[in-house]
Amino acid sequence: MVIYGVSTRNVSNITEVLCGEDFSKSTVSELCKQLDPIVTSWLHRPLTNEYPFLIVDAMFLKVREDGRVRSRGLMIATGINLEGRRELLGMMIGDTESEASWSEFFVHLKQRGLRGVEMITSDHHSGLVKAIRKHLQGVTWQRCQTHFMKNILDATPKALRSEVKAHVRSIFEAADREATRMLLQQTIDRFQDHAPKAMEILDEGFYDAVAVLMLPAPYRVKTRTTNAVERLNSEIRRRERVIRIFPNRESVYRLIGALLMEQDEKWAMGNIYFDMTEFKHWRIERVKASNKVVRLG
Repeated sequence: MVIYGVSTRNVSNITEVLCGEDFSKSTVSELCKQLDPIVTSWLHRPLTNEYPFLIVDAMFLKVREDGRVRSRGLMIATGINLEGRRELLGMMIGDTESEASWSEFFVHLKQRGLRGVEMITSDHHSGLVKAIRKHLQGVTWQRCQTHFMKNILDATPKALRSEVKAHVRSIFEAADREATRMLLQQTIDRFQDHAPKAMEILDEGFYDAVAVLMLPAPYRVKTRTTNAVERLNSEIRRRERVIRIFPNRESVYRLIGALLMEQDEKWAMGNIYFDMTEFKHWRIERVKASNKVVRLG
């Protein structure tokens, strides 16, 4: 019941009605601690698959530490393996704007066996890109288009937001890089005078936001944003609203880790997320082309 978002107080009330036994909140908490070794083992399990696509997201939780309530970042990594299934690879508490925290998270994933990554999709966190370049060299970073659109619209005058949104969306939905560059220039020319800050953000983040064009068309829509994990985020938030303030870091790993395990099992038993046949063929051809260039060099 706790994992599914029922407060310890309500767990006590429910067990008393159903079983005639009143479990105190402290008893419920102590029972939940039995999850710790199970969750810890899962969070440190070997990663035996290749994960061409990696989605990294972060959120903030309130945690009580040293007698104070502090805002802490929770980093979560989701992979899509060569079978086309999503897997929850791990989580870590850290400073989501810090290169050091992202580096620690990536090192942890690599030590467990993370490999075969072609593209990583995330929001624009300050230290994230630096950590990717350092620890996932050669991996393409795709800036989440949903968050990028929000950044642009936040800097756009209200009267122009609908029109700017339509123009930027046309850029994201273009078929190739040549078309995106043409539409980018048209958009900047159209709104430069009336929304200069928004156009500056668009211009600076353009190439990272359309990096997904490197992939075959069937794989672009689901990898150009972090929307694939939005439902998971909603489930985490639903439980956070019950807890409000986590008593310590261990309780975060216990509850959120158990939730991730549950979701990971559902994905493993559910439908295939991607048919990877075309991707595998694309990757083979890309390796052949790369080897040919090396030989010619």
